[in-house]
Amino acid sequence: MEERKQLKKTLKPHWVWAIAFGSAVGWGAFVLPGDWMAAAGPLGVILGFSIGALLMIVIAVSYGQLIQKLPVSGGEFAYAYFGFGRYHASFCGWFLTLGYMCIVALNASALALLIKFVLPGVAMQGLMYNIAGWDVYGGEVLVACIALITFAYLNIRGTSISGFMQFIFCLTLIAGLSLLVIAMILHPSSSFSNVQPLFNPEIGAVSAVIAIIAISPWAYVGFDNIPQAAEEFNFSPKKAFKLIVIALLCAAATYSLTIIATAVAMPWQSLIAQETVWGTGLVVENAYGTIGVILLSISLAMGIFTGLNGFYVATSRLLFAMGRAEILPRVFAKLHPKYETPFVGIIFTCLITLSAPFFGRQALLWVVDMSAIGVTIAYFYCCAVAYRLFSWTSTADTDVIVSPAKKAMTLLGLISSTGFFLLLVVPGSPGFLGTPSWIALFIWIAIGFVFFMMKRKDFARIPKEKLDYNIFGKTLESESISSNTTKKEA
Repeated sequence: MEERKQLKKTLKPHWVWAIAFGSAVGWGAFVLPGDWMAAAGPLGVILGFSIGALLMIVIAVSYGQLIQKLPVSGGEFAYAYFGFGRYHASFCGWFLTLGYMCIVALNASALALLIKFVLPGVAMQGLMYNIAGWDVYGGEVLVACIALITFAYLNIRGTSISGFMQFIFCLTLIAGLSLLVIAMILHPSSSFSNVQPLFNPEIGAVSAVIAIIAISPWAYVGFDNIPQAAEEFNFSPKKAFKLIVIALLCAAATYSLTIIATAVAMPWQSLIAQETVWGTGLVVENAYGTIGVILLSISLAMGIFTGLNGFYVATSRLLFAMGRAEILPRVFAKLHPKYETPFVGIIFTCLITLSAPFFGRQALLWVVDMSAIGVTIAYFYCCAVAYRLFSWTSTADTDVIVSPAKKAMTLLGLISSTGFFLLLVVPGSPGFLGTPSWIALFIWIAIGFVFFMMKRKDFARIPKEKLDYNIFGKTLESESISSNTTKKEA
């Protein structure tokens, strides 16, 4: 066996919580409340995200079990291989890579949007062109590119730096959000009567809630960054599930609080009618002027930074694991000679996402909407593998755990992830993707198919023992799921 590169165990529990929470919240909680209320109404958004968080916790049960069993880099990619073999792992990893990279790019574009609102004289310099109704300026492109390069450099410098920064960003975000919500509720012009009507009267309460539940996989994507970094835990993997649950509850609370802070300021339907680019920014500016915008901007910047940083960590670890398995070129498995970080994956992510700001925000949103499918596919694989780990009744197989309760939870996770997928792909459903997103999806599938056909023969020739060692650091001849998969592949 060739030497297997392994990442250092440097991540502390509160850093890991920060990676999950900060990645799950990101920029959306501070930028999109107006868009969400337009779709579902204030209570519809809060109920939708609350139910979505509970469904994510159900799915997280499977993640918690698999992190304990397989504490390695790669997350769902490694789990798909463990449960279903190399081709499923390749399929899952391809879609998950897309989802992660899209979110890195979108966070950079959100920073450009923030600068556009706060410092328009800086961002709106050098009009370049218009894409899908969005004017692209040289100033905003420069801001986004600087952010991408800066966070790539910081991640190359070491996991300890990125983990500590993530924790500080999250604390600052929580402090700023708390002050913002209190200030907006206590403002003389604010009133809870502005929250009426609670739902969007045009689509009804149930449809409104379902529309928000449909985007929960995108809203909460980031909690699954924890398994991507499992190899670097300096604590027991048994704590992972608790950290995921706390992160999801904190994220749900954050989404709800930003909705409340936005909705109490003025009748939300009047706010939507103004068609402003940033509804939350508008109501805060009206209430507290420049000071309020600065406070909101700090919280938003922290959300953007946590998203950038967290998904740089996740994407680079996924690419590292796929390179170590030789699904991707082996160069992705290299570690930096000084900092011992997967620098090739970090640089590759940076180079790919640097092109995103040039396409304009609207075009980028089409790709991000499509990438939600990749996330739901990853959720499905994780739950399916965990489901096979448990048994309803006693069995002669010593590698299967008898636990009807956990078996039921993983089954619920399977149903939830399947439901999320159907909400995105069934015509007429509240979360059905638009035509541009479908075009982007088919392009990505075509690229993946071509890449797979080019690598298929080489990939098939890798002995299972070598793949086991590269992915897990050990062979899995005794594992029942792995041996069953081997028979199927044979």
